[in-house]
Order: sequence, then structure tokens, then C-alpha cells
Amino acid sequence: MPWSDQGGPRKPGPPNPWGTPQGPWGGGPQGAPPNLEDLLKRSQDRLRSALPNGFGVNGVAIFILLALLVWLASGFYIVATNQVGLNLRFGAYVGKTKEGLNYNWPSPVGSVIKLNVTDFQSTDIGSEMRVQSRTIVDKPEESLMLTGDENIADVKFRVVWKIDETKPEAYAFNVSNPPATVKAVAESAMREIVGRSQIQRLLTAERKVIEPAVQELMQRVLDGYNAGVKVVQVQLLSVDPPSAVISAFRDVTAAQQDRDRLKNEAEGYANKVVPEARGQAARIQQEAEAYREQTVAEARGQTSRFDQIYQQYKKAPDVTRQRLYIETMERVFGGVDKVILDKAGSGVVPWLPLGQQPQAGVDTGARK
Repeated sequence: MPWSDQGGPRKPGPPNPWGTPQGPWGGGPQGAPPNLEDLLKRSQDRLRSALPNGFGVNGVAIFILLALLVWLASGFYIVATNQVGLNLRFGAYVGKTKEGLNYNWPSPVGSVIKLNVTDFQSTDIGSEMRVQSRTIVDKPEESLMLTGDENIADVKFRVVWKIDETKPEAYAFNVSNPPATVKAVAESAMREIVGRSQIQRLLTAERKVIEPAVQELMQRVLDGYNAGVKVVQVQLLSVDPPSAVISAFRDVTAAQQDRDRLKNEAEGYANKVVPEARGQAARIQQEAEAYREQTVAEARGQTSRFDQIYQQYKKAPDVTRQRLYIETMERVFGGVDKVILDKAGSGVVPWLPLGQQPQAGVDTGARK
């Protein structure tokens, strides 16, 4: 027998809780299997001694009461700061609880669903990250989309979303698979927006317009589903033509960029030259106006002078005529060499050039 002695006599083991020496199986006498009936009998005796009136109706009632208290106490639960608790009673939603210690009927009557309402989740469309190999795999069945001008664009984007804190019960009960629903709605919304645009504008100008348009359309569709999802952001990862024609599209894009650059340079040159030309035109116009004003003023002055002389001439014609003659001769002969002849014909009239004589006390430099 497996419990018999195999190598000579053994010392009896320590006594068991019932006071008998343990055998090799921890039961009856050494070398014998445990007596199950004896164990059950001793257990019942100890339980009867623990209860005041024996293991009767009162003992059963106390046992049931203790079990009921333990069952009711198991209904306490804790909700973390980033969570919301949804209380269920017989599988039906009865309310939600905030962070802290809360209570609900324990299982199987009640249950609690805890949702992380502050955590952000991201869904990639058009590509997938393989965690094991740490590589990004393209998914053309999701990224290839038809544009409004009947071209094909390879659009890869990411949607950042979270559970709506105001209605987490909708997220838990209205949609069976919220991440898959968000992905399907995002792909559908992007295809609709891309289908309204042209390929060239998608590759250049409208990339920043697509993101808010897709986010708004996604939120409207998810609210129609009452999915309890809030779209935080839509990020375009890449917008490219198909790989077969990507080189031609890049050439077209480069040509358009050169065109825009040359256009900007021409506009800059025009903005520089046109103000200068306008300034020069304004300067010439102002100079012409100044010349006109000067000429008119001089003409008016000459006219006024002539009128004044004429008035004096009418008062004394001979004197005025003689004065005009002398002033004219002075103006004509004042700066030339002159030889004065006598009117009677006697010869040159001697004259003393007083204006050319040196003044007294002024050294002319003739003496050495």
C-alpha cells in the first residue's frame, strides 16, 4: 500500500487539531489513511460547541443573516477620477455615479459599468500600426477615395475622440462596437468631403479646410446615432495621388508653386514701381502748378507796375519819358565799356570814373 511503511519504523508525527497523531497522510494513526467520517463528526461537534443552542434553526438564521450582510456589503464600489459609473439593476440602466465611493445592489441583482470618460482614443484610417513588428501598413481599401473631378486621392488621416461625459450611457448601450462605428463614420465623412473637392485643391489649398469639415460632419452623424461619442480632432496624415501617377502630380504641383512664386514676385515689383511712378507724377504736377502760380504772379506784377507807371506818365509825360529813357540807358550801358562823344562834335568828352577810384585808406596793392 502507498501509505504503508517502506523503510522501517517511523516516528509518529505531531498531533492534528483533533489530538491524534498524524500519519503520513495527516489523518489517523501512522500508516493508515484519514478517516473522513471521523473528521466530519469532529467538525460538527466543534460547530455545535461554538453555537449557543447548537446547530439548529437559530444557527441557520444567523448564518443566513451573516451571508446576507456580506452580500449587501459587496455592493460598495469606487469610481476613479477619470471614470463614470453606470448602475444596472436586473440588466436595466438606473443611473450614473461620479467619482468616489458609491453603492449599488450587488450581483446578481445589480452591476456597475465603469467608463473612462476623460481618456482620448485615436483611430487611424488608411493605415495601421503593427505593434509586434512596429511597422505601418497601408490599407488602400480605406485610403483610396474618388474626388469631385473623377480623380483618385490617397487620403490617410487620424480621428481623436472620447466618450461624451454628458451621456456616457448612450456610449455603453446604444452602439454595440463604438470604435468600429467611429471608424466607419470617419471613413464615410471623409469620402463625402473629398467627393466634393478637386484633386489639385486637395493637394494644395484645401487641406486645412477638410479637417474641420470632416469633424463637423462626423459629430453630426454620431449625434444622430446617439452614440455618446465626442470628436475632438481630425488630423490629415497625408493626401497624395496614387503611387502610379504620383511623379506626374508632383511635377504639376511644382509648376503651380513656381507660377505662384513668379506671380508674387511680379506683384511685389508692381507694388514697388507703381508708388514711385505715382510719386514722380505728383511731383511733376506740383512743380507745374508752382511754375504756373509763379508765372501768373510775375505777369500780374508786371501789369501792376505798368499800370502804376502809366498813371505817373499821365500826370507828367515829359518827365516820365525822360526818366524811362535814362533808366533804360543805364540798364543797357551799365555793364559795358563806354566812349562818350560831345553832341556838338568837339570830340571825346573827358570823364572821371569815380566808381572805379579806390577809396581813401584802402591799399590796392600797387605799391611795393
